[in-house]
Amino acid sequence: FDITVASEIMAVFCLATDIQDLKARLSRIVVAYNFANQPVTVKDLGVEGALTLLLKDALKPNLVQTLENTPAIIHGGPFANIAHGCNSVIATTMAAKLGDYVITEAGFGADLGAEKFLDIKARAAGIKPEAVVIVATIRALKMHGGVAKDQLKEENVDALAKGMDNLQKHVETIQSFGVPFVIAINKFITDTDAEVTYLQEWCNERGYAVSLTEVWEK
Repeated sequence: FDITVASEIMAVFCLATDIQDLKARLSRIVVAYNFANQPVTVKDLGVEGALTLLLKDALKPNLVQTLENTPAIIHGGPFANIAHGCNSVIATTMAAKLGDYVITEAGFGADLGAEKFLDIKARAAGIKPEAVVIVATIRALKMHGGVAKDQLKEENVDALAKGMDNLQKHVETIQSFGVPFVIAINKFITDTDAEVTYLQEWCNERGYAVSLTEVWEK
């Protein structure tokens, strides 16, 4: 068995623009190969209608609110390492019609979810993102700099400096798409002032827009 977010149906579901498109996409799923090594699809089995019917209510996005009472649409989410790592096209296009601006997450890093958002979802949805937020966590950067997990709470600016190559690569990935970006420092309570200052100065020296966010901490 696969967990829901790792299933092919989840990936197909999130790229569909409406129920007719969902049915067409489901019908093209290859489920096996026959003895002549030809693909056998859902349509060949004649079950695309039943499968679509099972998903008709799931195709409706869910409206929730954040802790600060901001409206949010939760709908779908295939893993970025085995699919495209983005929520549904329907949710994003709906949000764009209802709000002044939309923020959506692409799973994992710029080399997975972000690239797939720009290469796959943006094209499927016919949207062009105005900006990208690159979330940088000091803990993660220190790990890339060689710090063991059980030592991450200790201040280590040298390790942070060594780990900046990772952030730089993510920046270069986004730059290759020509989309403006801002680096959001996802501050944890264990991050020291010296570490935060180093990261801010690193961004400023390179002309990168940077913003300190204390959402996790607070």
